Formats: sequence, structure tokens, C-alpha cells
Amino acid sequence: MFSWVSKDARRKKEPELFQTVAEGLRQLYAQKLLPLEEHYRFHEFHSPALEDADFDNKPMVLLVGQYSTGKTTFIRHLIEQDFPGMRIGPEPTTDSFIAVMHGPTEGVVPGNALVVDPRRPFRKLNAFGNAFLNRFMCAQLPNPVLDSISIIDTPGILSGEKQRISRGYDFAAVLEWFAERVDRIILLFDAHKLDISDEFSEVIKALKNHEDKIRVVLNKADQIETQQLMRVYGALMWSLGKIINTPEVVRVYIGSFWSHPLLIPDNRKLFEAEEQDLFKDIQSLPRNAALRKLNDLIKRARLAKVHAYIISSLKKEMPNVFGKESKKKELVNNLGEIYQKVEREHQISPGDFPSLRKMQELLQTQDFSKFQALKPKLLDTVDDMLANDIARLMVIVRQEESLMPAQVVKGGAFDGTMNGPFGHGYGEGAGEGIDDVEWVVGKDKPTYDEIFYTLSPVNGKITGASAKKEMVKSKLPNTVLGKIWKLADVDRDGLLDDEEFALANHLIKVKLEGHELPADLPPHLIPPSKRRHE
Repeated sequence: MFSWVSKDARRKKEPELFQTVAEGLRQLYAQKLLPLEEHYRFHEFHSPALEDADFDNKPMVLLVGQYSTGKTTFIRHLIEQDFPGMRIGPEPTTDSFIAVMHGPTEGVVPGNALVVDPRRPFRKLNAFGNAFLNRFMCAQLPNPVLDSISIIDTPGILSGEKQRISRGYDFAAVLEWFAERVDRIILLFDAHKLDISDEFSEVIKALKNHEDKIRVVLNKADQIETQQLMRVYGALMWSLGKIINTPEVVRVYIGSFWSHPLLIPDNRKLFEAEEQDLFKDIQSLPRNAALRKLNDLIKRARLAKVHAYIISSLKKEMPNVFGKESKKKELVNNLGEIYQKVEREHQISPGDFPSLRKMQELLQTQDFSKFQALKPKLLDTVDDMLANDIARLMVIVRQEESLMPAQVVKGGAFDGTMNGPFGHGYGEGAGEGIDDVEWVVGKDKPTYDEIFYTLSPVNGKITGASAKKEMVKSKLPNTVLGKIWKLADVDRDGLLDDEEFALANHLIKVKLEGHELPADLPPHLIPPSKRRHE
């Protein structure tokens, strides 16, 4: 009797079992979050419902910037290959959103065909209409970089009315749609003509809830000298500080992201280091993709909960029969008070609430009589998902991350500096002399020998105490000197001979020049007399 009750209760107690993070997220969304979104019309206010392709797609990188800042050239530099639909020039050339993706053959898929393909994560873009779909396409081509990531090229942001009116679709809303779904947003600025127009400021503000995904690239930095570059960098940081309202400083990469010779090569080392940092950031995306999707689902769930509280509060305030229209206007105008009430009653952080102005605009066109009252069961289900299911998924996320190589993105510009003499930092610091026949420490050994013989060696070796007196003159911390001692004492006898002492001084010099010490002594630094024992 009542066997269905016990079965239902048993199902509730049993934890969900997932094989992969993508499968887990898909199930949690469909079973626990989607019912709440549909009940309170979340999709009409914030974001369309997620589809299977949103959980399975590769990491995406969105490039945003004013025209002629080098967005398309940046993609060309990364994949080292022209792609269909690519146009480069000093005038506004890219007039479409181009999704650069992997495909077996080179070709272009137009927007209208893209949004009906269930395998691609673009189906919900049909809401932006034909004016947008005619300016949206997918450039597919076989390329090793695109095996791991997809890149979205965007039209250059224009100044004045052209930006808003001439496009025929809501440019900022489209960018916001992409921002929710991509793993990295790269804002490009031209160091040679730094300017943040009002339109670009509005676009950056539209990306407000995705600061964690934003990286900034100051491109074409080889066109100006060091002193000017400092001023441009300062001006950029000052301008961004007024637009991006976060206490943390946004990461800015400085460089010249194309394959042409540097016009002013003064800052070559800086550009190389910055390029490597940016490449590492992009290469980490496939490894962190599952965690990003999990993070985005949590963000969405929190917003859906707040939205449910707002809509149910508005429903509660509405009269049953007369004066509905006037009450609706009053509620929309006083929406800020509803926000405060919800915040107080449900202990919700102010940062979880949607934009007040945007919400007021959307509510103007809604029929409040169709809003639903608060349904605690739906909210409890989402709370349970956030408290328990997400914690179980985190375990699978860590397992998947540990199985993936550190750098998944290969090919194109990513292979150019991986190994060989043009790898970043090759032949510098502890790597100096890596290809030399002679021992690199040998050239300075006569100088080190003079010091060595003043320390009264016994049987050709000095004690740790004697070596310490000399080594502390470098003013390096004891933790660093201790590591240098371990690296230099190759035979592990607690004493240093003349070669080991010279090696210790060489490593001190490496550290004082600003380079990192190796974890283990590289073969080319092992003293010649010790090599036969190694």
C-alpha cells in the first residue's frame, strides 16, 4: 500500500550518480533547475534555456574590441592559417560574428543553418532575428588549435549612432549572450591609438557579471617606444578602472600579436614573456572547462532563485480584481523596494540581484496576472542541488582535471615556443651554456678560485660554515641559499670543492639576475669532475 510514496522517498535519498561532469550538469539542469526557470519565466527576462550542446561544446574564446585593434589578426596569429570569411584592414572590415571552429573541410556555415544544428551551441541565437543571423556565420577548417578551442571573432565596435542603429540588432545583448557561454573574453586595445569610446564602455559594462572571464590585451605595442608605452599602459588602466567596477586589477597582456618583425624591438623580452603568459592562460581553458561550466550553472541557479523571489513578490502585491494596471506601474517604479524586501527576507547578497533598470524595462511588457506565487518545493530542490549535488560533481571535476595534460591546446603559435632555442627563457639563467661544449661556470672559475683559497680548504674542500660566510654576502634569504647549497653539493658530502664552490657562486649570480633556480641541477651545470659519477 502506498508503495509509490516509499519509492519516491527512496529516490530522493539516493544520491545522483554521474559518469562525467557534462552528463551530471545536463541532468541537474534538466531535472532541478529548469522547472524553476520555466515556472517563473526566467527565459523571458535573463537567458534562454540551456541545451545539450551547451554542456558538451569545446571551450570558446570571445574577442571584443574597437575596429582595427587586431582581433582577426590575433586569431590568424594563434592558428597560423587563414580562415574562410577572414578580412583584415585598417578600416572596419569584419562585419559579422564569425565562430572559428574545427571541421573536416574548409568552409562557411551561414547563421540561419547554424541555429538549427543541434550539435552546435548556437540554437538560441535565433531570438535575435534575421538581421543578426545574416551577420553570423561559422568558419570551419581542419586546424590543431581548433581541436581544443573555438574562437569567436566579432565586428569592430563603432563610434556614434552607427553602433546602435545601423546594425539592425542589439549588439550589446548578443555579446552578453556569448559572454555567458564562453570560457574567456579577450578585450583588445590598440596601443598606437588608445581610445575607449562610449559605445565600447557600454559593451564592457554589458559584460559586468563576467569579470572573472575577462583578460585585456594591449596590442600593437611594438609601434611605440618604452616611455610612450608606460604612458599608454597607465592611461588604459585608468580608463578601465572607471568602467570595470572591481577592486581587483584586471590582467593586461602587452605585446604585438602577429607574425611580422617588431617595429621597435626595445621591449622584445617583455613581449615574449607576456605572450607566453597569455598562451598559458588560453592553454589552460580545456583543463578548466568543466569547472567553468559548473561555476556558470551555480551562477545561473543563484540568479534563478532571486528571480523567483522577485516574481512571486510582485504576484503577492497585485490586486485580484481592480486597479491592476495602476498597481503594476507602481510596482515597477518601486522595484528597488521589492529588491530590498527580498534581500531582507531571504538573506540574499545584493550582488546576486539582476540590474534594476533592465528588470524595470522588461517588466513593462509583462502580464503580472500570469506570474506565479512562491512554490517552496521548487526552491528547495535547487537548494539541495547547490548544497549536495554540486559537491559530488566537484569530485568528478578534480578527477577529470587530473587526467588531462597541463597544456591541451597544441599547434599554431602554441608550438612555436614550446621547445628548442626559441622557447621562452632558453639559454638564460640556469639554462645558460646548455648547448656549450665547455662547462659554462668555467669562464668565471678563476675569480671564484681566488675566494675559495682564502677560505682555508682542507684536502681541497671547505666546510659548510666557511662557505656560508661567503654566500651570505649575496644578501639572499637563507631559504634561497639553502637551495643553492643543495644544488651545488653534487656529491652530497656536506663539503664543497673548488668546482662545487664555483657552481654555488654561479647559481647565486643566476638568482641575483632575477632568474628562477632549477628544482634539480641541469646536466650542463654538473662539474666536469663529477660527470663520470653521474
